[in-house]
Amino acid sequence: MPAVLDLLDRLRPKAVFSRRSRGGADVPFQETSDWGAPNKRLAVRNLFGRVRSADEEDRGSPLFRRGLAAYESGRYHAAITAWKQAAELGHADAQHRVGLLYARGEGVLQSVPDAAAWYKRAAELGHTEAQFQLGLIYKHGTSGRLSVGSYAYWLQTASARNNDAAQKTLELLFPNGLVVEKDLARAMRWLRLAADGGKVEAQAILGDMYRWGQGCDRDYKEARRWFLSAAERQNALAEFSLGDIHYQGLGVEPDFAVAADWYQKASDHGSSRALVALGTIYLTGKGRPQNLEEAGRIFIRAAESGEVLGHYNAALLYLTGRGLPENLDRAETHLRKAAKQNYLPAIVGLAEFYARGKGVEPDLREASDWYRRAAELGDVQSQFIIGRLYSTGQGAPLNPREAARWFLRAAEQGHTTAAHNIAVCYAKGNGVEQDGAKAVEWYKVAADGGISAAQVQLGKLYLAGDWTERDSVRGLALIRQAAESGDLEAKTTLGLLHLKGDAIERDPSRAEELLKQAAETGHSPAAIQLGHLYSGKYAVPPKVGEAVRWYQKAAEAGQVEGQFALGMQYLNGVGVKGDPEQAAVWFERAAQCDHAQSQFQLGVMYCTGLGVQKDFAQGVAWYQQAAHLGHVLAQYNFAVMLDKGQGCESDPVMALAWLQKAAERGMPEAKVALADMYRAGRGTDRNEALARHWYEQASQQGSKAAASRLIQLA
Repeated sequence: MPAVLDLLDRLRPKAVFSRRSRGGADVPFQETSDWGAPNKRLAVRNLFGRVRSADEEDRGSPLFRRGLAAYESGRYHAAITAWKQAAELGHADAQHRVGLLYARGEGVLQSVPDAAAWYKRAAELGHTEAQFQLGLIYKHGTSGRLSVGSYAYWLQTASARNNDAAQKTLELLFPNGLVVEKDLARAMRWLRLAADGGKVEAQAILGDMYRWGQGCDRDYKEARRWFLSAAERQNALAEFSLGDIHYQGLGVEPDFAVAADWYQKASDHGSSRALVALGTIYLTGKGRPQNLEEAGRIFIRAAESGEVLGHYNAALLYLTGRGLPENLDRAETHLRKAAKQNYLPAIVGLAEFYARGKGVEPDLREASDWYRRAAELGDVQSQFIIGRLYSTGQGAPLNPREAARWFLRAAEQGHTTAAHNIAVCYAKGNGVEQDGAKAVEWYKVAADGGISAAQVQLGKLYLAGDWTERDSVRGLALIRQAAESGDLEAKTTLGLLHLKGDAIERDPSRAEELLKQAAETGHSPAAIQLGHLYSGKYAVPPKVGEAVRWYQKAAEAGQVEGQFALGMQYLNGVGVKGDPEQAAVWFERAAQCDHAQSQFQLGVMYCTGLGVQKDFAQGVAWYQQAAHLGHVLAQYNFAVMLDKGQGCESDPVMALAWLQKAAERGMPEAKVALADMYRAGRGTDRNEALARHWYEQASQQGSKAAASRLIQLA
């Protein structure tokens, strides 16, 4: 017998294809150290098979041993030949070993379904290990895993050429098919048999299935019974699960101290997840006295074993300096190791680490890479953040299309701010095709979620009847709701409605009150409107000093409309002493931000020398910028200077083009000048018909010069 036991020790197969299930169990295909036997004597029984007769055992055993010798020397084909012969004689261990070869792909094409078929033959003869392996296969199934992925492409291409031949070849190569469907009821049956046969791993997994209600009704009492049975033989999964049972109070009263004891046992027996649980016990003080340093040491042990939560918790302690000395480099290392295992909280934590730059300079580019990974894993806040980074060009290339895509994904998951942002994208056509109906749809979602900016925009759309049926009552209600929540844009909008008497009674006093509330809080659009109110724009007695004060506030806040308005106050000496030089300063600040009216005004001032040194070239430059922005007077003046060669080289052809633009915008002077050029053939061929056309157009607008020229033509 000792010689046989030594042989058994040498023949213990190694684990193959292991991963973690929901309950932490190993799944196909794992061989254990004792082949599922409670002791070596039972292992010997399994080694030589539970056969139907002594005669069959005698005939099968030599073949089985021949297969073992061949396997040990790496001659897998010879091993499977011998084992199959023994298997046909009813040798259960041989049947199990053939299944194992198919599972591993040693000497045969790897095939989980074929492995399952051989395991089943052995399992039906009472082979505990085969029952265990078969239970694992049914518990997890094989769809989409190795048995399918390896041959799916071949089957697809072969079927395209000759489907009948492909199916026959498939049946020949894989008589049991390519997949084993997940079947929890069958898994429960075979795992129970293995558990009854003393397979400790089966007992632990069976307890896990009762705990989660997999293939059976959830039954904490039965789960605990099987966990205790496996824990008696120091099974780490069972010990860890018993910790959970007592910590969470699953079928028993919660008892953190008992839970801690079980977690301790599981961690002593190699469970890295139990280390994390035990570290949490010391961190929180539930079950054992709080000891942050001990928690830190335990999390480090878990991290060293590769446990993702060990890395993550160690990182948090290193970041805060609680339990472990503050060390940003080590914190980043542990976060990165956890993130590389696709642990979402670690990925988000790493993104925030780089975005906030605690102790180091922020690195938005690195942060955006991690936010993108978290977004791809479905984290809604990261989807919103990466959308914002793409929309601003911070940390990621400016990309309105990508911004809209991520805003939409976050909005579809219920992120209300993202819903507002994608509504803006659809309203303006930023990154997506403009779609008013979709804009309204997402504004509604954001408004219902309490986003005041969406309430204001949706209210405006209802008031104007844009992209939706006009509804003044609903629109006004939305704007009032946002204003009551303190939204400054809503207060400004409501104030303007009171000034104009649109959808609401005209009430300048109430308008002034609302605008002041918003402007005094720093809302520059409200400050501009107050300036307009006090300048007399809304048929209210002017207060020119107040107008200048509010224009000044808006201008200093960077509002180009306020800068232009303040420049006009200085230019005209309204509310302040006239000061063309100061006017030019404010016009230029607005002009640098592409404010066309300010650019035009500067063009006039440089051409006349008002407030600045006279400079035709500079005047032409400002006219040109304003002209490109569509300012019709700038287009006309730019054309005149091009035609005359003032401040630039004479260019009648270009002058004609700009006059055409201004004329098409309805300016009578431009129409007369354009007609003059066609009549004289300057910048183009002479064309009296076109000249008459433009003279007539200008004459209809009351131009005496055009009427006079028409008489001359007649």
